[in-house]
Parts: sequence; structure tokens; C-alpha cells
Amino acid sequence: MSQDDSTITIYTDGACKGNPGPGGWGAWMQWGGHEKELWGGEKLTTNNRMELTAVIQALLALKRRCKVVIYTDSEYVRNGITSWIHGWKKRGWKTADNKPVKNAELWQELEAQSLKHDVDWRWVKGHAGDPGNERADMLANRGVDSVLR
Repeated sequence: MSQDDSTITIYTDGACKGNPGPGGWGAWMQWGGHEKELWGGEKLTTNNRMELTAVIQALLALKRRCKVVIYTDSEYVRNGITSWIHGWKKRGWKTADNKPVKNAELWQELEAQSLKHDVDWRWVKGHAGDPGNERADMLANRGVDSVLR
């Protein structure tokens, strides 16, 4: 992490025990020598919903416009927000084969939150030893555990 102190680095992840099933999301945020952990969960959800929720919740935690680097192990999230969303919007939130976009309300919220910041979207291979990704995964699983009690 070689960003300057004004850049916020965020690692996000989602987890699900069954898909659908109980799920959790986690985000680990770092800036200027500080850090913050966020997590939560839902009793019945999908992994993709939790991946999206992790990023949304991290962005909601920011109190002012920021330069942000978001690391996700979800190609669904990164490709969706950087590429696919443009076509979905042109087609009235329909996929290329004219089906409703799954999780459209979360995509709309993610776009609204990301437009408030200068976001650099980065993909990282999951479960491959990246310390930030491993921390986000641990937080997402903490979120699952919170709804299983």
C-alpha cells in the first residue's frame, strides 16, 4: 500500500453459508496510519449481495469526498461498476438478454455512493494470501456469525 496519507485504502468482501443463506460483509479501511473495521450480515441473502453491501457500507462510512482505492475479490462488483452498469442503465436496468438486472437497487446505491468520491477499483485474487483481502474475509465471516447467533 503505497498510497499517500490522503488516500483511503479499502478492502471489501462478502461471505455466505449457502447461496442463498446467512451472509455477511466486511470492510477494512486504512488511511494516514488509522484503520477501521466494518461488518454486518443478513439472515437470508446471496454472496453477490454481500459483496455489493460491503463496498456500499464502506463508502457510506466516509464523511467527505475522498480519493479511495477499493480492493475487491469480486469480479462481479468490479466489472459491474466499471463496465456493465453503463449498458444496464441504457437498457432501463435490463441485461443484454432483456432480463431484469439482479440486485439493481444495490447497483444504483453503489453508483450513487461511488460518484461522491474519486474511486480506483482494483481486483485482488481471493484466498491467495493478500493480507487486506484476508482481513476483509475475516470481517465478512464475523458478519455471518453475527446473524447465526
